[in-house]
Amino acid sequence: MKRRTAFFFDEHCLWHSAGQHALIMPVGGWVQPPAAGGLAESPETKRRFKTLMDVSRLTRALDLRTAPPASEEALLRIHPADYLARFQALSDAGGGELGDFAPIGPGSYEIARLSAGLAIEAVATVLRGEADNAYALSRPPGHHCLPDRAMGFCMLANIPIAIEAAKARFGLTRVAVIDWDVHHGNGTQHIYYERDDVLTISLHQEGCFPPGYSGAEDRGSGAGLGHNLNIPLLPGGGEDAYRHAMARLVVPALERFEPELILVACGFDANGLDPLARMLLTSEAYREMTRTLREAAERLCGGRLVMVHEGGYSEAYVPFCGHAVVEELSGIRTEVEDPMLDFLRQQQPNAELQAFQREQLDRLAASWR
Repeated sequence: MKRRTAFFFDEHCLWHSAGQHALIMPVGGWVQPPAAGGLAESPETKRRFKTLMDVSRLTRALDLRTAPPASEEALLRIHPADYLARFQALSDAGGGELGDFAPIGPGSYEIARLSAGLAIEAVATVLRGEADNAYALSRPPGHHCLPDRAMGFCMLANIPIAIEAAKARFGLTRVAVIDWDVHHGNGTQHIYYERDDVLTISLHQEGCFPPGYSGAEDRGSGAGLGHNLNIPLLPGGGEDAYRHAMARLVVPALERFEPELILVACGFDANGLDPLARMLLTSEAYREMTRTLREAAERLCGGRLVMVHEGGYSEAYVPFCGHAVVEELSGIRTEVEDPMLDFLRQQQPNAELQAFQREQLDRLAASWR
């Protein structure tokens, strides 16, 4: 069934540049400069995602929109004024390291505000009933950003900024955030750790980033106890691990919480060709996870589902993952075929390893009751 899907995009988000790197390493010393900019968080994964939608004609079936930058009022609900001033000053001075693995360049402050603005308006569009669901192609990403510190390519906490804007404008009382970026959503966790109005669930490769972090025991504190849930997955878990986690942990948690809106921190770095992780997901896995959450949203909150783009660093494969997600959101199938699907499915873990990971997830599910 065709659905009304709004897609939020602005070319300026692809102009964020942080100087020469080799994946995550600044060049110099023993690190040879690459032929191009080289930072893993490059514009090309997002540009090729959008371009694939254009040439498949999927874009024509969407409600293509943009948005103004996030206001200072919206930013200050999450970030203290001194952090914003420091960010802007470094950006105006030409850039540098704003935080751990968070290099910025000239104009990054204004572009980050625009990235957050796309997320704000994507949520507002769905809450106003102008679309059934929405996708914000936000860049730079946001799920690692702490209120007062940039981290992991993230300078502003896009999703929390959008949530707090929606709470102020629409009076929401229960919002769920599902973070399937392969790296832990530590920034979002930190912001909502002591609150019970936002359920945060992170599926991530165990120990990947922040380095060494698992988080299964971190459940929130005070009023937020039980409202922060982490699902660390073993490297190489592949499609079966995510499928089992969604069925046994994510969906039941959503059903218990009964959100008014579901937000997804939509990273594509669990894909099988990503240079910064080892989780072996396929584009069809992302399609299936999107279908699972879309159906949950239809049961629980009138279908209100918003995806906000996070990580994903394979320029060749992210486009197919993103395209599959937007096809599922919109209910439209194009002629696009994933050329790497069979290759990646032949690399999935064997039955013994799948059973071991399922056992770990079942134990985690039992501890949540």
